[in-house]
Amino acid sequence: MAELTMETLVSLCKQRGFVFQSSEIYGGLSSAWDYGPLGVELKNRIQRFWWREMTQLHDNIVGLDAAILMHPRVWEASGHVENFTDPLVDCKKCKQRFREDMLPEESRGSRRCPECGGELTDTRKFNLMFRTHIGPVEGDASVIYLRPETAQGIYVNYRNCMQTSRLKIPFGIAQVGKAFRNEIVTKNFIFRTCEFEQMEMQYFVKPGEDEGWFEKWRGKRMDYYKKLGIRGHKLRWHRHGPDELAHYAKDAYDIEYEFPMGWRELEGVHNRSDYDLSRHSEFSGKDLSYLDEETKERYLPFIIETSAGLTRSVLAVLCDAYEEEVLPGGEARSVLHFHPLVAPITVGVFPLVKKDGLAEIARKIEGELREDFTTFYDQSGSIGRRYRRQDEVGTPYCVTVDYESKENGTVTLRDRDSMEQRRVRAEDLAAVIKKSIREYARV
Repeated sequence: MAELTMETLVSLCKQRGFVFQSSEIYGGLSSAWDYGPLGVELKNRIQRFWWREMTQLHDNIVGLDAAILMHPRVWEASGHVENFTDPLVDCKKCKQRFREDMLPEESRGSRRCPECGGELTDTRKFNLMFRTHIGPVEGDASVIYLRPETAQGIYVNYRNCMQTSRLKIPFGIAQVGKAFRNEIVTKNFIFRTCEFEQMEMQYFVKPGEDEGWFEKWRGKRMDYYKKLGIRGHKLRWHRHGPDELAHYAKDAYDIEYEFPMGWRELEGVHNRSDYDLSRHSEFSGKDLSYLDEETKERYLPFIIETSAGLTRSVLAVLCDAYEEEVLPGGEARSVLHFHPLVAPITVGVFPLVKKDGLAEIARKIEGELREDFTTFYDQSGSIGRRYRRQDEVGTPYCVTVDYESKENGTVTLRDRDSMEQRRVRAEDLAAVIKKSIREYARV
């Protein structure tokens, strides 16, 4: 099996309608990407998979959708105005710009450009927040920021959610939303972009019980990616050392995935202590402490954060699903082994030929299956070609209507991964496919 390269993945994503370059007809924008017909389905399904995992399967985690624009004091309290910076250096010769902490070790030691060998400038800090103005007059009083993370919207609504949902410690608040970072170095396709979506859950716990909950959520989050269908040997933990810890963190781990460009962060699990609520309490003048009605104890909760990038999850799922196979007989196929719950198309429906009433039967079956699944109808080309097209976009099941279907009401149901085919009664298709999805395990 050939090793996947980012060039191969980018080409597949464009050709099959997963991801397009933003504003491509104008030459594109290097830090932004558009999700095409299949890409938006994949992204939305991954989001729903995460949302179900974090809210529906827990009786003490609720959802939130906070505004992108927030009071500027929020970002002073959170430390973003002061601390949300990247260390940047420029090459005096070729003028390229680099993050100092991402330079190869030899370049950091020699202060030489990794591209041309030219001398690098001194390190300077660059704040990553996008600034804009609200209201008709621009000035210091009208400055506002596009949020660089979704977590702060949860913290400032923590008391509202707790009171209206009658939550008791421990409890969590989950949110999916857009975030914006003025990344100077954007590369590796959709891995690092200026506009992205986060899937975050903040879990509020009693001080002293935070370390136990931290370990529990580490386990739950690693298990989640395996449920999503990502292979375990492609995942690992990275613990932040003292020099890596963010200003708010008591402890922090990253779940890393082995992308084509190497091991990179997929999700962060952080013990944020009581930093966030204490800062917002201080800056807002509001008491954000929690009163335990049973013990009458009052305290500021500690927070265990799980923070995943939705767009990075899309990239990881694409990378992990992709395979180039050489079949018996020497034929090759490209296939995406998506978990059926996140595959953009669940079922492809084909008539063997267009004539003799087979197309009408296939159309009827496709319409019935559409009530439960995302379907795709195709009657052009040989059955083999149609199977290959669906393999390449990750469709887990294909249904073929043939002459036997007219005689006894059965159809052929094909499995993407094994390519095995079996006869199934047309009226049983939905139940059979649902059972197969429940029992799915990637070989």
